[in-house]
Amino acid sequence: MNRIWSTAVVEFRIAGRNRWVAIAVLLMVVFALVLAAAGAAPTGDIGADRLSVIVASLTSLAVYLVPLIALLMSFDAVAGEVERGTLPLLLTYPVSRAEILAGKLGAHLAILTLAVAAGYGAAALAAFWADPASVAGLPALGRLVWSSVLLGATFLGAGYALSALARRPSGAAGLAVGLWLGAVVLYDLVLLALIVSDGGGALTTRALPVALLANPADAFRLFNLAAAQASAAAGGMGGAASAIPLWQSALSVALWPLLALALAIAAFRKVTP
Repeated sequence: MNRIWSTAVVEFRIAGRNRWVAIAVLLMVVFALVLAAAGAAPTGDIGADRLSVIVASLTSLAVYLVPLIALLMSFDAVAGEVERGTLPLLLTYPVSRAEILAGKLGAHLAILTLAVAAGYGAAALAAFWADPASVAGLPALGRLVWSSVLLGATFLGAGYALSALARRPSGAAGLAVGLWLGAVVLYDLVLLALIVSDGGGALTTRALPVALLANPADAFRLFNLAAAQASAAAGGMGGAASAIPLWQSALSVALWPLLALALAIAAFRKVTP
C-alpha cells in the first residue's frame, strides 16, 4: 500500500502540471454553470425539481468532458515513461506493474474527482440559490458524482492500455483521440443510422439496448437519466433510459472500470524496458 501511495503522490504532481487537464477542468466548471443557468428552463413542463433537470444536462456534459479529461491524463502514463527512459528505473523498484498502474489510477482519479466536484458543485450552488426546493435533487447529483468517477476510471484504464500498446506519446495521443471520438461521438451516430434504417424492427427493440449497455459512455448516460427521473429533459436518450432496467445500466457502469484496468495491466505486462 505504501508503494502505491508513493506512486500516486508523484503522479498527482505530474498530472497537476498538465495544462490541458487544467483547461479541461476549467471548461467543466464554466459549462456546468452555463447549463445550470439554461438547462433548468423546462422544469415546470416535466414536473421535476430544478436540480434534477440540471443533472440531466450535466450528464450530457459529463459524457464528453469526463472521458476527455481521463484520456488527457492517461495517454502518456506508460509511453511517457518509455520515451523519457524512466521505465527501466521504475521497474527496478520493489513494486509490481499492477501496483504502478494502481498508483497512477489513484492519483488521476483524485484529480478527476476534484474536477467533477468543482463543476457539479458550482451548478448545484447555482440551483440552490435560484430555488431552495432543489435540495430534492441531491440524491440524483450524488449518483452523478460517483458514476462520473467510475466513467473516468474506465477511460483512465483504457488510456493506460493504449499508452502501453503505443509505447510513444504521439501514437498514444492519436489512439486516445480515436477512442474518444469513437466511443463518445461516432458510436451513437452509427446506432442512430442503424435505427433509422431498421424502421422499428428487431434491431431497435432487441439489439439497441445491448449496444447501449456495451458502451460505457451510453451506460453512464442511461443510468443517470433513469435514476434522476428526468428522462423527459433528455429527448430520445430519455426514452431509452426508461426502457432499460436501472440495474442493467448500473452494472455496466460498475463493471467497465474493472475490465479497462484488467486490459491495462495485461498490456503493461507486455512492455519491455
